Amino acid sequence: MNSAMELTVIEVARIAEDVMRLRLVPADGTACAAFVPGAHLRLQIPPPAGQGEPLYRRYSLTGDGDPAVCYEIAVLRVEGGAGSGWIHQLVPGDRLRATVDNAFPLQPAAGGHLLIAGGIGITPMLGMARRLRREGLPFELHYGGSHPRRMAFRDEVAALGGRLYHRDAGSLRLALADILARPQPGREVYVCGPAALIGAVVEQAAGAGWPQGSVHFELFDGSLAQAGDTAFEVEVRSSGQRIPVRADQSLLGALLDAGVEPLYDCKRGECGMCLVGVLEGEPDHRDHYLSAAEAGRQNSLCVCVSRSRSALLVLDL
Repeated sequence: MNSAMELTVIEVARIAEDVMRLRLVPADGTACAAFVPGAHLRLQIPPPAGQGEPLYRRYSLTGDGDPAVCYEIAVLRVEGGAGSGWIHQLVPGDRLRATVDNAFPLQPAAGGHLLIAGGIGITPMLGMARRLRREGLPFELHYGGSHPRRMAFRDEVAALGGRLYHRDAGSLRLALADILARPQPGREVYVCGPAALIGAVVEQAAGAGWPQGSVHFELFDGSLAQAGDTAFEVEVRSSGQRIPVRADQSLLGALLDAGVEPLYDCKRGECGMCLVGVLEGEPDHRDHYLSAAEAGRQNSLCVCVSRSRSALLVLDL
């Protein structure tokens, strides 16, 4: 991870319903560092009520990586979200600390790029599209949302040749079969958005014969949804706090929403930083970090992607 830097907010603008765009520059007057599209800012957020340790939230950079341009993010306000609520109150001149990291880099593709975005997942896709357009490389962009007024950057997406999907213009989910129907040699798929959308892209691409490894994705909140996912409760042993986890919500997301901040990094179950002990309950392992033998012991899990097969999961937190 890169070292933290102090940034100054230079512009805020409401660009869609509940979506705020922020532009930031280094507070010391230096230029923004170049980055590969797909990168994100890891922002330090003050803890609720000013008590406890700072929170950290990740927001994708929408720029094409040119260091001459300021950092730009777009943040969806989430009801009860400590991070998005704080960010939506920022004004020009405010300062915050952040690092630039990248677990979802745009990579060369001999056959071009297919970019698919749902909701606020447009943010990294926009940066990729901007870079590909600047370099004159072929790409295809599909962007779905619930309603035009909730779709950030929709006019620019259209200007980039992207296809928009919403309640008045067809469903992105229903269009996936056609979008992914014809795999092409050397073509790479990038997708970001709700877990259900990403899961559908991964499933349909595999069914259509896309080569393994040709679909790249970034999740904002935990693991891919699976059929049969159900709600459960998690207990934090140190405090006794019991937190409900919805069927469409990740364990990590539920913990963060409840003000519990475990260590985590990749949010894809690969790095092992979010590994915690399981004291009671039956984990549903969905990570790529634990060996089969380690997972079989049922005494630990990666909270970023795993769930529970039992109604209650007690964690050593």
